[in-house]
Amino acid sequence: MNWERVEGNWKQLKGKVREQWGKLTDDDMDVIAGRRQQLAGKIQERYGIAQEEAEKRLASWERDIGDRWDK
Repeated sequence: MNWERVEGNWKQLKGKVREQWGKLTDDDMDVIAGRRQQLAGKIQERYGIAQEEAEKRLASWERDIGDRWDK
């Protein structure tokens, strides 16, 4: 998944992020602003999981949505 492209199209993609991680708030979404590392950190924080687990979940989501998003 091309995160530079995600940053540029964040408004379009953040609905998909909220579908996956409903505990993220609007304020979280503003802080994330399409940046992968910020998203991983907020997932870790909101779901009370380790960094490694947050990265694993994010990578899985990237694979699932990446094919549809990159086309």
